[in-house]
Amino acid sequence: MTESTPLQQAILNERLHLAEGSAQLRAAYEAHPLTATLLHGRAKLVDGAIIRLWKACRMPAEAVLIAVGGYGRGELFPCSDVDLLILLPSPPDEQLQAQLSTLVSALWDVGLDIGHSVRTIEQCLDAALADITVQTNLLEARRLTGELALFDEFTARYREQLDVRTFFKAKQLEQEQRYARYHDTPYALEPNCKESPGGLRDLQMLGWIARAAGLGRNWRELARRRLITGDEASDLRSVERFLQHVRIRLHYLTGRAEDRLLFDHQENLARIMGIEPAAGRRASETLMQRYYLTAKKVTQINGILLQNYGTEIFPGRSSPAIVINARFQAVRELLDLRNEDVFERHPSALLECFLLLQQRSELKGMTARTLRALWLNRNRINATFRADPANRALFIEILKQKRGIVHAFRRMNQYGILSRYLPPWRKILCQMQHDLFHAYTVDQHILMVLRNVRRFTMGEHAHEYPLMSRLILSFDRYWLLYIAALFHDIAKGRGGDHSTLGMADARDFCVDHGLDAEDTELVIWLVRHHLTMSHVAQKEDTSDPEIIARFATVVGTERRLTALYLLTHADIRGTSPKVWNGWKGKLLEDLFFATQRLLRGATPQQALGLDDRQEIARHLLRYHGLRLGVEDALWAQLDAVYFMRHSAEEIAWHTRVLYFRPNADEPVVKARVSDEEEGVQVMVFAADQKDLFVRLTGFFGRMGFSILDAKVHTTRHGYALDSFMLQDTSNSARYRDIVALIEHELGALLLNPGEPQRPSSGRISRQVKHFPVTPQVSLRADEAGRHYILSLTAADRPGLLFDVAEVLAKYGISVQAAKIATLGERVEDTFLLTGGGLSQDAQVLRVERELVDRLQV
Repeated sequence: MTESTPLQQAILNERLHLAEGSAQLRAAYEAHPLTATLLHGRAKLVDGAIIRLWKACRMPAEAVLIAVGGYGRGELFPCSDVDLLILLPSPPDEQLQAQLSTLVSALWDVGLDIGHSVRTIEQCLDAALADITVQTNLLEARRLTGELALFDEFTARYREQLDVRTFFKAKQLEQEQRYARYHDTPYALEPNCKESPGGLRDLQMLGWIARAAGLGRNWRELARRRLITGDEASDLRSVERFLQHVRIRLHYLTGRAEDRLLFDHQENLARIMGIEPAAGRRASETLMQRYYLTAKKVTQINGILLQNYGTEIFPGRSSPAIVINARFQAVRELLDLRNEDVFERHPSALLECFLLLQQRSELKGMTARTLRALWLNRNRINATFRADPANRALFIEILKQKRGIVHAFRRMNQYGILSRYLPPWRKILCQMQHDLFHAYTVDQHILMVLRNVRRFTMGEHAHEYPLMSRLILSFDRYWLLYIAALFHDIAKGRGGDHSTLGMADARDFCVDHGLDAEDTELVIWLVRHHLTMSHVAQKEDTSDPEIIARFATVVGTERRLTALYLLTHADIRGTSPKVWNGWKGKLLEDLFFATQRLLRGATPQQALGLDDRQEIARHLLRYHGLRLGVEDALWAQLDAVYFMRHSAEEIAWHTRVLYFRPNADEPVVKARVSDEEEGVQVMVFAADQKDLFVRLTGFFGRMGFSILDAKVHTTRHGYALDSFMLQDTSNSARYRDIVALIEHELGALLLNPGEPQRPSSGRISRQVKHFPVTPQVSLRADEAGRHYILSLTAADRPGLLFDVAEVLAKYGISVQAAKIATLGERVEDTFLLTGGGLSQDAQVLRVERELVDRLQV
């Protein structure tokens, strides 16, 4: 056996030393959780190992080994990487490059995750000018070992080059870009405790700017300079420690540098942090609510401190105050208190300040002292304040303004004004939603819906929502929709039907604020029915005239219909960026127009536009060069149900493909990219065959597609004419590239069918694992008794639709239509069925039981 070299022995020793030291630090932390002790202790532990390896590699005396970034700050989280700068007086020759390579390899071999750079002073300065990240890392440079004179020269030249004003602007821009990556909210259900708004990065950025500008090296020094109050410095220390605890625990829990509070970790993390379930709430909900309140505090003080930094860094930008009224003035385009005790002497100014921001477009926000005073005086909003007619009038005026609605309500929520003025709001503040499709807390979802309604009124968004914009601008007193948005989910989490419970809150608000009976009734009705239109559009057969007539009866008037359509559209878009798609938009739009025609006096058949649809389809056929009458042979085999279920454009597409082969000997498969390129439409025309629907769902599942919509039709002469809307479950498909593949592969399968093949099971999502959905199945006859409606709710998973189709085929049940509504990780599907002895209760019970068994995850 060959003897190990001194370097190999040093690597072995340091690996053991680091492992033992890390274990001791962890044990000490778990016994007495002190973040500073752990973070500084780990940095010191790593310092020693790196310095000893530097010497073991015989690095030249004139070089300097420097810790940068968080490691340079002397803080090292359990699994964080170790950022190093090797500073040289001149570029390395071949021999030194070999030594450097040996050093870096040794550092990796001892188990450190190294990020390193090798530069001269000039190269450091050039890199700092070109990249704000490099400049920030070098700001916290800490010498570990090596030539002191070279390090001193580097720090002096770095300081000389550092332009504090440019640095400040760059860090502000960097924060804005980072916020945008996280959708400008700290309240995502799986936030990143380091990078999300309100996370550790916000606090680090405040420290970087203070250090660069020489304003202070810790929160206490900033308080001494009156940039923050003593209470704010104490708050900052508290929230910083909490976020550090969360990140440390995450690293230990996962064994890697994991900074995301994923559903997988939230319950275990809560338990480790000593949080127990209580009052019907999971421990993870309590943990996350505390996290959100912490992030909220961080963003509050971040905004205040950045303003104060700006005043210090740009002292020449001050200008004379412009008096607005007896209570407020404008200072540097910001709303400012004229006296510190304004809110104490005039509590109504707590609302007035938001109204002034809306009314005066030159104002870009509030001064730091105004924001601070808002927070400190929020508790002056009490029952007496809420009962004051003047304050109620102010709140309604805020809702009626032409601009600044969303900013006003976000600020009110941020600084505790909204939860004081609307007591029910307190119960949803930072409240999580475990329904697998909402991406935000309840309060943030409501504000997203408010934002969406507001966008419908704005010209710059008209290209995104042309129909919404046209409808809302012709809707008298559209600010009533803002009230409906505020209250539509305000009763979530109380137990019971939140729509019904929310009606009482909405009624109290409307009566208290002097709305007339008609407007009050509209708001209450919208809160009660805010889920109705979505349910009908996505889960019922909207080609059935009776469904449209029943929905029209619920709506009653065109004004209500328009209001509900606008609110529904805004609500679905406000759940999650992943939930909305063009197909759902089309379902809502079709239901809106059909109901509108019915309310204007059309018959149910006319409301569905059957005659108009056929006429438009004929025009489209002529447009494509087909002579009059070519459609007659095919259309003679299609009944009214077909024409009611398909749009004029779909009818024309089917006809162009099939008019010359209405009795095709072989299956016909055609596919095309949907209008908004959000998926693929597939049409199948073939002599009807056993298990066809099962075979099709299996094929689409194996191809990795999710079925959004299925229209299954049997012609008068026994052919299946089925159409599907498909979407790639991984969102990675280039739809135009796979159209031909679908046509070829599916055509071959239907030509030689064989036994239906089940798609692979795949992996169940993290959300479903941690927030399971109990399957629910309901199979009932429709009102006419001609069809049966199967409604099912379950957690989404690969192969789910195939399992449903297989059970139905087993009992000889035919699928006439399917509405597949996937809401995040939850499916709510509806099928229109015939056959299979469904008139017998025992048979219905057997089908329901087997479906429940197959839907279990």
